[in-house]
Amino acid sequence: MSDSPAPLADPHIAFDPAEGRRDIVVLGSTGSIGTQAIDLVLRNPDRFRVTALSAAGGRAGLLAEQAHTLRVRTVAVAREEAVPELREALKERYGSEPLPEILAGPDAATQVAASECHTVLNGITGSIGLGPTLAALEAGRTLALANKESLIVGGPLVKALAKPGQIIPVDSEHAALFQALAAGTRADVRKLVVTASGGPFRGRTRQELAHVTREDALAHPTWAMGPVITVNSATLVNKGLEVIEAHLLYDIPFDRIEVVVHPQSYVHSMVEFTDGSTLAQATPPDMRGPIAIGIGWPERVPDAAPAFDWTKASTWEFFPLDTEAFPSVGLARHVGELGGTAPAVFNAANEECVEAFLAGRLPFNGIMDTVTAVVAEHGTPAEGTSLTVPDVLEAETWARARARELTAKATAEARA
Repeated sequence: MSDSPAPLADPHIAFDPAEGRRDIVVLGSTGSIGTQAIDLVLRNPDRFRVTALSAAGGRAGLLAEQAHTLRVRTVAVAREEAVPELREALKERYGSEPLPEILAGPDAATQVAASECHTVLNGITGSIGLGPTLAALEAGRTLALANKESLIVGGPLVKALAKPGQIIPVDSEHAALFQALAAGTRADVRKLVVTASGGPFRGRTRQELAHVTREDALAHPTWAMGPVITVNSATLVNKGLEVIEAHLLYDIPFDRIEVVVHPQSYVHSMVEFTDGSTLAQATPPDMRGPIAIGIGWPERVPDAAPAFDWTKASTWEFFPLDTEAFPSVGLARHVGELGGTAPAVFNAANEECVEAFLAGRLPFNGIMDTVTAVVAEHGTPAEGTSLTVPDVLEAETWARARARELTAKATAEARA
């Protein structure tokens, strides 16, 4: 293990605390991660300053309000048709003051990710975050990574660009592992234990999951997230993606990464060391804690998130994962071990199937059934470590098209 490559995320790297305020670029600023990050920045103006924002463009009013409040230099939107509404919203807030620079189009987030700053927080949802991730790394920025999909679909590409320790994970599970790993050397690590809440369907059998609804799946018991991530938590696809991410971030083999169900979501993950000790990182569920680690490390941000009240009784439970009801973690391990474009196929097919489920075109169990079928058709990838961005895009395009075909076929058969 000591001869392995340096991990992408390494708390032992000698980070230099920033002089004065850190300049931050926030990608996905109107989403859940972005809005919480901005809240954290506004509460710590002596530590952080946001210089640029990017968003899809569907919430122009909120984006304009963020830009004005933070006084950013640049605002980027992925949808060019959103520019007129955004410009009007900015004019309402800025009045006679000069407006910030506006970038638009599918590469706008990539452009701001390479702009002058200390840290890029990538809070974009989905594999479209790959371009900005690569741009930030190539520009030498510290990358606070909440967009796990970009690492998963472009693992070899990210590893080829990232310097040791250049990535600070923002997922609650990987931020927990990051902190716990600081307690020992890599040679001391026996196992990574990734916790899962179990989602809204914990304890249900596969048969009982056959007829759950969109509303059921979106009722997550402990976290408030966007619809795609919430459904991924219900299928535990999110946990499968996190297993792949942990392998890539920390260079730990898949057979030494375990998933355990922890309904309270207090313990965000654990590291088991060779002497039998297990270190757990625990806080009440609140993403501002992991975000603060991502943009502030190696310094901690006081009162970033709530702490436990130890004067009150509480119970913490742990259960083994039901792999029959939730086969997603096992499938994720499989595609992670295959490498190449297999993780991109898995992720793209899942995104299409989640969209179909949310639209009522696919039953809940049909999500993983369809993803499994697409992965099986894809087979063993030949690209290996020579993976390129065009390889990823081609594989994703095929996987999305095939997932749509299989979904349409299943819908037609169900109606027949």
